[in-house]
Amino acid sequence: MPPISGRTRLFAVLGDPVTQVRAPGLVNPLFAASGVDAVLVPVHAPAGRLDEVVRGLKATANLDGLLVTVPHKLAMCAHADELSPTAALLGSTNALRREPDGRWYGDNFDGAGFVRGLAAQGHDPAGRRVALAGAGGAGLAIAAALLAAGVARLTVSDPDRGRLEALLARLGTERPGRVAAAPGPPPDSGLAVNASPLGLDPADPLPFDPALLPPDALVADIIMTPAETPLLRTAAALGRPTHPGIHMLTEQLPLYREFFRLPG
Repeated sequence: MPPISGRTRLFAVLGDPVTQVRAPGLVNPLFAASGVDAVLVPVHAPAGRLDEVVRGLKATANLDGLLVTVPHKLAMCAHADELSPTAALLGSTNALRREPDGRWYGDNFDGAGFVRGLAAQGHDPAGRRVALAGAGGAGLAIAAALLAAGVARLTVSDPDRGRLEALLARLGTERPGRVAAAPGPPPDSGLAVNASPLGLDPADPLPFDPALLPPDALVADIIMTPAETPLLRTAAALGRPTHPGIHMLTEQLPLYREFFRLPG
């Protein structure tokens, strides 16, 4: 990575909290490999001050892009001047770039990254019965991508009824009869995914009990720090196969390269 100078372009990843983000460790080497003089830094944007933080960042003339993590993916749509069809469908964005005319364009790669991550590890979601915990920004994106990948059935749980109903309203008309609400993973689920923040804090309860799943059910978590979340540790102890969150981010890197127009 070249030394940071007055010519270095800035990118920021926004979250609350932000200590868990892994993107800088992967995206900064991507900049270096592309010969781009840029740096991605974490920015802790408290939820109550998100608008204030984003306005300040967008006023920074050498800021070229933003990545977005929990809990801001829904709220950041209001800060985009234009959304991709995917982000518009979801009402959620996890990447924004500044266009040459100064406008901000938002897209969402969480779902594509998650499905690509499954495939890269030999897990084809097509035809599977899938349970998803979490109907926030990441959950929405993953739900849409799993349905597009051909899962047989998707059940979604979230303690926030409004969020859950919003997901069903957005995706139920797109894939009628294949997505429904459930209090937890049905016992015949072949894939169970945590797309909620539960697990960021060691004191969090498990998002669901992996012991209720079939012995060969794959348990996936999108949380990246810790790499082995309490959910994955519990599932592994029960003999269930597991899939950590880092694969979702790793498989987004080529998508970020294209989105931010980095040289190949």
